[in-house]
Amino acid sequence: MKYSIFTAKSFVVLSLLLVLSSCVKDNLDDTINEEMQQEEEFDESSIVDLVIPEEFEFKTSETVSININDVSPNAIYTIYAYNDAPLSIEENDVINDEGQADSVTTFESDEFNQILFTGRSVNGTLQHTVSIPSYYSKIYVRRKEGSAFSSQVVDIANGSANYTHTDMSAKTRKAEVARFNSKTHYNSFAGKGIEIDSLYCVNGSGQLFTVNPLNGNLTNLAAMPQGSWTAAIDHANQYLYSIGKSRPYPLMRYDMINDNWTTVGNVGMGGPRLDYREEDGLLYFSTRAKMYTIDPANGNVLSTWNINNLDVTNGGDLAFAEDGTLFLSSFGGLYRLDLDNNNVYQATRISAENLPFNPTSMTFDSNNELWLASNGSSSDLIIMDTVTGGWEYIYGPNSTSGISFGRTINDLTTFTITDEEMEDPDTDGDGITDSNDEYPDDAEKAFEQFTPSKYGWGTVAFEDLWPFMGDYDFNDTAVNYRFVAIINALNEVVELEINYEVTSDGAGLINAFGIEFESIAPNQVESVIGTTLTEGYINVAANGLEEGQDRAVVILFDNNETMVNVPSQVKVRFTTPLSLAQLGIAPFNPFLIVNKDRGREIHLPNRLRTSLGVNSTNSEGVNQDVDGNYQTDSRLPWAINIIHEFKVPKERVPINQAYNFFNQWATSGGTSYNDWYKDNIGYRNILQLK
Repeated sequence: MKYSIFTAKSFVVLSLLLVLSSCVKDNLDDTINEEMQQEEEFDESSIVDLVIPEEFEFKTSETVSININDVSPNAIYTIYAYNDAPLSIEENDVINDEGQADSVTTFESDEFNQILFTGRSVNGTLQHTVSIPSYYSKIYVRRKEGSAFSSQVVDIANGSANYTHTDMSAKTRKAEVARFNSKTHYNSFAGKGIEIDSLYCVNGSGQLFTVNPLNGNLTNLAAMPQGSWTAAIDHANQYLYSIGKSRPYPLMRYDMINDNWTTVGNVGMGGPRLDYREEDGLLYFSTRAKMYTIDPANGNVLSTWNINNLDVTNGGDLAFAEDGTLFLSSFGGLYRLDLDNNNVYQATRISAENLPFNPTSMTFDSNNELWLASNGSSSDLIIMDTVTGGWEYIYGPNSTSGISFGRTINDLTTFTITDEEMEDPDTDGDGITDSNDEYPDDAEKAFEQFTPSKYGWGTVAFEDLWPFMGDYDFNDTAVNYRFVAIINALNEVVELEINYEVTSDGAGLINAFGIEFESIAPNQVESVIGTTLTEGYINVAANGLEEGQDRAVVILFDNNETMVNVPSQVKVRFTTPLSLAQLGIAPFNPFLIVNKDRGREIHLPNRLRTSLGVNSTNSEGVNQDVDGNYQTDSRLPWAINIIHEFKVPKERVPINQAYNFFNQWATSGGTSYNDWYKDNIGYRNILQLK
């Protein structure tokens, strides 16, 4: 059902108003004059009668204080905004690793990688205040100390989420691994630095076995709880992980020390590709043209990516090379995956298109050679070059070795035994080891905080006829943003990256966009780099801030028409490191400057104008904002901050026509349909969006 804030009686009249008073004009004065001439002829009650609760400011986000207590200064945290379950599940017909018709379940969502920040405790405490979408009720805490990971879901209550670390299981497991290595393996090696590989293999029949890559010898291990197409090894804890091939697609863990299996959780979807990444302690899982990260401790899906340019999306595997490069095989061959600026993996074909085998699995050994297995009742083991795509049969019925396993290998992974551990250096000497440091070569930088998230975008969208009513399509100027606060080892902010892109210019007016930092004085900013100012009416100080301001103000650009669809970045460097509290909560105080009139600022509801802003209380005509709080008497705003990428309505299409549940959200004070702007089924009228 489609909802509207306009009554049937007044809809025709209002439509005329939208046509005649649309803000697509060449001149602001002409626009305002036409608006005033028409105002008395039209009934505005359809907008005014929308009953909006007092104090509601059209916020789509909530501010959450995240408090972590941990006495270890070496524990590194990654914090996610978290939902218990994906929004929707899609069933797809595929060809499985055995070449048979099958079906897999995949998650479909418009949310990706909701990482909020990374950091460590200082003096036993790590505290961040973040802005997250209102529909989240939990955070996901990932802790790393050394090579050991742990995780926990934490509820958000009364605007805060609190976590205290007490888990000792990682230390216990580390001791078990050390004893296992010492007694079982290391005493058999005479030399230092010797590496011995074992290829671990699984199949859909529930068999787990190893193959010695030097001679092809096969050893059976404990049978799996369920057959599987996937396998990946956590070397630090000596666990092998595998996802069952049937519902509910359990995440199964094989204890290499004790030769037994347990089920740690249900992933909820199946597919053929899996690898474990030591750097973040996560499983990377792929099916068809999707990539996911999974927490091996419990099977929770944390992140999602799309994959482009796969010629064939069935079958195959994932594998990380020693240098971190990610490779994917499908039944179409071998690809290299590169993550682009839009958070999409781009696949580049390496092998030929007409391979005489369908790869079901692959893994890198300690020599960084890539092993593949073919599908079939008796699989071949193959080595392929990752540069040329050249390959050779090593074992199996098509090889010249004379060794054939007589069984299917649906996935491969490598376990390497060595008698010396690699140390994790601290190149820049800031107390954070390189594997945990986002800036290992810069002692002033260590961690990052993201708004809205590491890969996500938020949007600030404006109606630019303030203080007069516009057409309420919020497409006059819309700016996508992602803020990255760069933090040192003491949890202080040294720099702020503002990544942005103008996604809509429906105004026909030359508008500027700025941000005020309400708790930062101009002399606390060392430099601003990357602004685009071409119109000559913004006065800029030597440090890049706008002159004449009591607080730090950055004007990112002064002509929205030239910035549409241009990805841009501005960097703000602070004179001395600031506390996170002083920096404030992104997007801070964003505002529009309308048609080169420096005093005409449009802000979010109840936000203060800057020192140079002027309240137009003397405007001729019906001033809809006499008190200057950027809300009408019926509390409608001229600007809205959506902590999600926002698709703006087409010209003269009111926001509530483009988004079916905007009304329920507004009239409930934000409690109903607090995700109204998302791409959920039935939420958007696609034909009404730009």
